[in-house]
Amino acid sequence: MSLNKLLQSPSASGVLLILTSLAAIILCNTGGEPLYAAFVHHSVSGFSIEKFVNDVLMSIFFLLVGLEIKREFLTGQLAQWSQRILPGAAAVGGMVVPAAFYLFINRHQPETLAGWAIPSATDIAFSLGILSLLGNKVPPSLKVFLAALAIIDDLGAVIVIALFYTSGIDLMMLGAALLTVLGLVILNRRGVTALPIYLSIGVLLWYFVYQSGIHATVAGVLLALCIPHSGQKRGRPSALLTLEHQLAPWVSFLIIPIFGFVNAGVSFIHTTSDQLFNGVPMGIMVGLLVGKQLGIGLVAVLLVSCGVAQLPKGATALQFYGVAILCGIGFTMSLFIGGLAFPDSPLRLDEVKIGVLAGSLLSVVCGVLVLQLAHRGVTRKN
Repeated sequence: MSLNKLLQSPSASGVLLILTSLAAIILCNTGGEPLYAAFVHHSVSGFSIEKFVNDVLMSIFFLLVGLEIKREFLTGQLAQWSQRILPGAAAVGGMVVPAAFYLFINRHQPETLAGWAIPSATDIAFSLGILSLLGNKVPPSLKVFLAALAIIDDLGAVIVIALFYTSGIDLMMLGAALLTVLGLVILNRRGVTALPIYLSIGVLLWYFVYQSGIHATVAGVLLALCIPHSGQKRGRPSALLTLEHQLAPWVSFLIIPIFGFVNAGVSFIHTTSDQLFNGVPMGIMVGLLVGKQLGIGLVAVLLVSCGVAQLPKGATALQFYGVAILCGIGFTMSLFIGGLAFPDSPLRLDEVKIGVLAGSLLSVVCGVLVLQLAHRGVTRKN
């Protein structure tokens, strides 16, 4: 396979994320944990590697997420209300029910309730990568549905992060950030399409948001929403499409794999059964594996039975259910929210990693098995 084809493969980035995450886990469980910890916490100019990845590199990831959200809502798979109903409602159900499971399991542990949003996330790269590996065993319409749901899910995660995972707010810096966003909006409305101008102001916006107490990654989404997606001339793509295409390979093949390596490292050597079945890992695992499929499935059944929406074209109910299970792959976003929920507790972070890894892995196995079974059923009928 040529490098160009590899970079365009939907499964390649997901596979690379899996490999880098496995590398971190193997390193931490084969005597390399001190080396791994030294690397992750190594400080450069006041930023540890871990903080640089989570605050700076992930802002670029969220910039790409914001560009995808805007494009899909303006001209893509979510441009019409009829296209938004099923994935939108399913995404909400797939966020609310896992959070409810987590809160119920941790109801007697007030110190762990901050992690309620961890199992609400779906990893778009990981889940689409697994789905792509199944090839023609899954109808294309289900891949479109999963991508749309994951994009709306990401939008929900951004809102949750902005509203619930912030430190003390610096009103002066927040005001400066809002004025910067206003400046970007004015540039957009006046037809300015030069990306260097937007990106330069975006760096300033990142600084203001970072200093305001709101998580810095929110700046990436705010900047993305201000990038113009109109004004195509002589067949050239919009500024939004240009930036999205430029960022996508860097995010997929550098930023996300680095994030996986830096955040997935956990040692199971000294893990006890009590820690495995503690409220945090159990809440996350049950939320991802059971809550996701239940939330998405119940919403879909309700909407379809009421005639408000239809299952994706060419998909059976069992195939849809298999994809709903795959939505329990939280990984990147779940690990990220876990870091925000328990920033000063290494023990809790280890429990988060255990829950996310277990819930995501079980969702992969169960989802693939159901989709394989569904494909056999379709093949027999034909």
